[in-house]
Amino acid sequence: MTAPLVLKNARLVDPASNYDGPGSLVIAEGVIVAVAHKPEPASIPGSAEVIDVGGAMLAPGLIDLRAKTGEPGAEPKETLKSASRAAAAGGVATFVIQPDTDPAIDDPAMVDFILRRARDLELVHVLVAGAVTRGCHGGQMAELGLMHDAGAAYFSDGDQIIADTKVFRRALTYAKAFGARVAHRPADPHLTKGTVATAGEFAGRYGLPAAPSLAESIMLERDLMLAEMTGGALLVDQISTRDALERLARAKQKGVDAVATASINHLSFNEYDIGDYRTFYRMEPPLRTEDDRQALIAAVVSGLVPIIVSAHNPAPAEDKRLPFAEAAPGCVGLETLLPALLALYHSGDAPLLDLMRAVTSAPAALLGLESGRLAPGAPADLVVCDLDAPIVIDADKLISKSKNSPFDGRRLQGQVRMTLVDGRIVHQV
Repeated sequence: MTAPLVLKNARLVDPASNYDGPGSLVIAEGVIVAVAHKPEPASIPGSAEVIDVGGAMLAPGLIDLRAKTGEPGAEPKETLKSASRAAAAGGVATFVIQPDTDPAIDDPAMVDFILRRARDLELVHVLVAGAVTRGCHGGQMAELGLMHDAGAAYFSDGDQIIADTKVFRRALTYAKAFGARVAHRPADPHLTKGTVATAGEFAGRYGLPAAPSLAESIMLERDLMLAEMTGGALLVDQISTRDALERLARAKQKGVDAVATASINHLSFNEYDIGDYRTFYRMEPPLRTEDDRQALIAAVVSGLVPIIVSAHNPAPAEDKRLPFAEAAPGCVGLETLLPALLALYHSGDAPLLDLMRAVTSAPAALLGLESGRLAPGAPADLVVCDLDAPIVIDADKLISKSKNSPFDGRRLQGQVRMTLVDGRIVHQV
């Protein structure tokens, strides 16, 4: 039993109710018991601890649908504990681990192991994406039904492309039987093999092996057609090009059940950020043109792409301090997701409610979670953030075990002051 907690004098930002204004919350036994759209609640329990947040934003804790850890198999990159601590510091109350680990999360025992291990940490909520195929090798389909029963949030092979059309069709069909969603990052494996950049003038000038952006559209068209044929639920993982967005829009107009995510990296950077072969910007999918980036921002605002992910992918220095074409792809992002998101708000590129919706109520609705909203009865998963506080990202000071952040040295606005999970303060500055 814990004493009630009151958070007052806040700027409530609740995309689920489309509210952005003054407010306060009363929390008891891990849930929100009262919401007031004024600086102080109507009544404060006598035993309550009262915290004045001084006008800071009070919003649902972030929900990140795509994060990788080294555990199991590569703990020097990242552990569940270090990832959870980084998430808490970034205002992320829930994140979903990708299954392409070593060993892969491709059976119910592995799903159960990760969920139990994360619960024992008592930090943030950690969910698991089960593998579509055994070992994430793209061949034999894994036991989707048993993993679903064990608690898998959705199914994916992570960064591995499922080239076998028959296998992907079967996965969509089978997952549909129990209402599960199958995620896939669209990339033609033949066009993208051995490439590290988007084909164009920049890649050509720097001599980088590159693939045409059409490689994304080709595989996306296949996935959308299979989703239409099977009636299955598709999660388009990290869509990144204007052409692919147009194809997604046409499919959705036809009634195809396809939900797309965008990574904060592709909303924040373009191909020119690679500069003089800076490997922290080596990503999959690769950074795109500025035209693609602007189209992606517009798609988030319009709701065509309703969810933003961190694409957290830790890699140690020895995997990054290599020639660009040999460096490991990916970057850390759990701790920088919110301030990077707020940069789009401060620049006027996107409204605050739209941005916060993409990391709170939208992913919560996709996964059927009770969190992601500020309402009586909802879990008290919350973030308090000073929207205007200037910060300079120092990769060496990030909590993640790996320090591969493309935001290193960037000046941003938005300091996370407090993160609560089930009413417990798991991070505070």
